[in-house]
Amino acid sequence: MIYLDNAASGGKKPPEVIFSVQNALKNYSSNPGRSGHNGSINTALMVYNARKTIVDFFGADNEQNVVFTLNCTHALNYVIKGVLQENDHIVISSLEHNAVMRPVTKLQNIKNISYDMASVSEDDDITVENFKKLINKNTKMVVCTHASNVTGKILPIEKIGKLCKEKGVLFAVDAAQSAGVIPINMQKMNIDFLCLAPHKSLLAPMGVGVLISRSKLNNTVLEGGTGTESLNFEQPLEMPEMLESGTINVPAIAGVTAGIEVLKKQGINNIYKKELGLIKYLYEQLNRLENVILYTKEPKFYDSVPLISFNIKDYNSFEVAEFLNKNNIAVRAGLHCAPTAHKTIGTLNVGTIRVSVGYFNNYYEINYLINVLKKYKKLKNCIDTIQ
Repeated sequence: MIYLDNAASGGKKPPEVIFSVQNALKNYSSNPGRSGHNGSINTALMVYNARKTIVDFFGADNEQNVVFTLNCTHALNYVIKGVLQENDHIVISSLEHNAVMRPVTKLQNIKNISYDMASVSEDDDITVENFKKLINKNTKMVVCTHASNVTGKILPIEKIGKLCKEKGVLFAVDAAQSAGVIPINMQKMNIDFLCLAPHKSLLAPMGVGVLISRSKLNNTVLEGGTGTESLNFEQPLEMPEMLESGTINVPAIAGVTAGIEVLKKQGINNIYKKELGLIKYLYEQLNRLENVILYTKEPKFYDSVPLISFNIKDYNSFEVAEFLNKNNIAVRAGLHCAPTAHKTIGTLNVGTIRVSVGYFNNYYEINYLINVLKKYKKLKNCIDTIQ
């Protein structure tokens, strides 16, 4: 199977990550922070090392503020529901995933939270101005994706972060599509909350997310055992225990550390150049095919993450994706859990076919995809002529 659905999840993992997970299952299965024996202590030290690795990689400032969650959606819920209070206002982008839209809508219904949606332009300065116009005296936070999972567009996070700092509002970033693809420095970019999906471009396993917090949260979403303050029925206020109730996914966390080490060794810029080269080549080839509708602008360095959304005129995106699947190519069709983004690009009623490349993809696979798509069009034209 040629795997081109890396925006949903990295389909292959480096040997270093697989080994690290297996090693954790074998040697770090004691519950960290719950007991005083050597097994628990050693596991806790391994987890601490993972926090430190993450802090260093993303330019954060405190290992205690690295929280391990179930996934990136879980992390975004922690931030949105943990920061916003009655009658607060937030600003989001026009390209948001439902991981932002649904918790915001929930709070709109139960806490009278209001939000405005800033339109994302191809001109970054216009995008920043659109955010600026929507910030008012009641605005508590700006929440936006770093890169769209539909168009691939990278938002000007550093400029938006500077704006938030000037206006005195918090800044939360959904880095599901960007972490591991392009460099992120929380301090330089003035990011208060960074939410990660390690199973994508951080090359880690599923089942773990990360929230890095540089500002205080007001509320918790989950409460329970933390291994600390056991006589107190109130949730501890210290991080990370404030947000880490129950046992964390130690094997997956070990995989996060290993994935980051692979990225550091290979060089994140080198990986990005390779992936962007593949997706740019695909764009050029698709642009030559008759009746292919491209919804992604021509990929440019640090303007887009390595994915493309397209359709074949008059053909259903799911039908095309299924044809590709039968030819051993994995892509994704539909709305990609981001209806606001599809509304923005005019595909809310039809969705798109999304191709997203990753660490293990190559030019042979892209050429194979192009040839299969050509075969699909010829086949369909033949069937249409017979009918």
